[in-house]
Amino acid sequence: MSDAKPLLTPDECALLLIDHQAGLAFGVGSSDRQVLLGNTVALARTAINFKLPVVVSTSASKVYSGPLMPAVQAVLPDSKSIERHNMNVWEDETVRTTVLATGRRRLLVSGLLTEACVSFAVLSALAAGFEVFVVGDACGGLTVVSHELALRRMEAAGARMTSWIQVLLELQRDWTRHETYDGSRSIVETHGGGYGMGLAYARDMIRPT
Repeated sequence: MSDAKPLLTPDECALLLIDHQAGLAFGVGSSDRQVLLGNTVALARTAINFKLPVVVSTSASKVYSGPLMPAVQAVLPDSKSIERHNMNVWEDETVRTTVLATGRRRLLVSGLLTEACVSFAVLSALAAGFEVFVVGDACGGLTVVSHELALRRMEAAGARMTSWIQVLLELQRDWTRHETYDGSRSIVETHGGGYGMGLAYARDMIRPT
């Protein structure tokens, strides 16, 4: 989209979480499952910190996949998952209507599995005129190759690839934005690896003389 703003802003974005369920996570081979879960929790916390609308959907939760993973649900206590029977959330009227009702045209997408439920939703949302950002490190595929191929297909169709840490830093952008500073810093310190360790070190050890 040539007229799109180059950077994300909180008032334009919504987050769509698709099938973050243990039964599907068992099949993930594209990344470490615990890291993937941590990335998803960090992304969900980021959405809450910046007051983004969050739409959550699950499938086959009673027969195979199980409920939304507890660590994700704990971050989103007020979000009720929309259960559906098809792989493509965009073909579910309730999910699609809920996304449209947010009024946001920039859609952040995270989910399982990259090759199916994520790709189908992203390709459909793009066709519907949304600007879609796939949070690649909060998506899981069956294999490294199939995950990467799915990301490439979505990117070729017009989706933007990103990561949870880029989403957070892009929304924060200025550490003097006090309303979201504490929340952003806490997320980075908990989930940001060495960068988070550095922030914690700076807070605890470097003091003005």
